[in-house]
Amino acid sequence: MPLFVSQHSVRRRHGAHVTLNVDTDELCEYFSQHLGEYENVLAALEDLNVTILKAMDKTKKDYQEATHLQQFVTRFLLRETTSQLQSLQSSLECAMETTAEQTRQERQGPVKPEVLPIQWSGRRSNRRLQRNNSLSPNSPLLNLVNSGLYEEDNQWITQINRLQKLIDRLEKKELRLEPVEEEVLESSTKSHILIVQRQLSVLEEEVEEFRPALRQYIDCASTQTGCLHVAVQRLANESRFILYEFWEQSNVWKNHLQTNYSKTFQRGNVDFLETPEIMTTMLVPASWWVLNNN
Repeated sequence: MPLFVSQHSVRRRHGAHVTLNVDTDELCEYFSQHLGEYENVLAALEDLNVTILKAMDKTKKDYQEATHLQQFVTRFLLRETTSQLQSLQSSLECAMETTAEQTRQERQGPVKPEVLPIQWSGRRSNRRLQRNNSLSPNSPLLNLVNSGLYEEDNQWITQINRLQKLIDRLEKKELRLEPVEEEVLESSTKSHILIVQRQLSVLEEEVEEFRPALRQYIDCASTQTGCLHVAVQRLANESRFILYEFWEQSNVWKNHLQTNYSKTFQRGNVDFLETPEIMTTMLVPASWWVLNNN
């Protein structure tokens, strides 16, 4: 197995620090004898590097001639691969910062670690103890936060504490279950209506082109026989749209899916959407719709 830590990488990483007093061959041989668990890690990275380059080369050759669906899948897989690699990189960077901080503290002098007593008396009390103790004035974590190394983490801790307080308040509330009246429905095909929820995560650079296509689809669907109502919402600060469709019957909605305007909207979403569309359906009593419209 070829060694991942090559002479070239050593020269590139050390630059001017590699002088005539340090032989790169000896340096590589030294690290090779102390790899430990990282020997498998570096070997896996080398295999991963080759695999990714092969995939990129095939993508470069085949992407232009691929179908819209294949292009969509390729973009999705690229984003997912990037996300996985970034997650691994974040873990490694966190480990590097932690080991560097420990080394710095050891050079300044030994620090007696603080023991945090935690009582396992219950989920809520346990969470409260963790919140109060983990951020005590003498906590090593708080010292790191105050030192400026983890300013972003400090913001996250504040948000987590707020969330914990909210959960505590919700847990203290009593849950009251009141009996409801049973509704007797007649055996009829019109006793229920169909609600369709469609979640569409649009690429930020495609939002402006997506809007006219969405508007045209809504206009066409609204005039379709059996369509009771169509509504759309966009989440604040996100390029995610939620479409609600109300249909008299499931069969009417299935026929709607076969129309030209519906198929055109579906084909356009292949280029517009960042992730595949999420669609959920639910049957509700038709009497609810009548009551809401009276």
